[in-house]
Amino acid sequence: MFILLGFAALLAAPVWAIAVVVKLLSVVLPGRRPDWGVRLLRWGAGMAAAAAAIFLIMALGAVELSDNESRSGADSSPAPACRDAAPHLVEHLVGHRASYLPPAFDCVLDDGTTYPSSESYVWLNGLVVTCAVASVLLAAGAWYTTDRQTGRQMRLPPRETLGGPNEKS
Repeated sequence: MFILLGFAALLAAPVWAIAVVVKLLSVVLPGRRPDWGVRLLRWGAGMAAAAAAIFLIMALGAVELSDNESRSGADSSPAPACRDAAPHLVEHLVGHRASYLPPAFDCVLDDGTTYPSSESYVWLNGLVVTCAVASVLLAAGAWYTTDRQTGRQMRLPPRETLGGPNEKS
């Protein structure tokens, strides 16, 4: 199932990138709305969350694809991903471990040690965490800005001194 979602994420990534570029161009060009800052923070939080989801789905699809390749077919043992990652260690391979959280596909050697089948999992996991943290920070910034603007609007206007109760006639 993650394989199909991974392919969908691969197709969604360019659409996401185009949306980001168009939004950034709309911010740079004149004619913006006066409240564009808060809207941009909210939009950025949503897009960062979408990027984190896209990267996570890509990583999960890659793990499932590698796991599927290692379980089916005539040339499935040792796992093709493990053979391609370290051809000089093929005679010491005894298995593999697939992990979905965090996404990883590790190769197990006869002495019990492991090595990653691909460095892409490290990059994808790092991108997922970075985008998730950026999404939270952008959402917090939007909340803070909105709260600050609401507080500024709720302040009472300054009292006029003319005609006040303490004024002498």
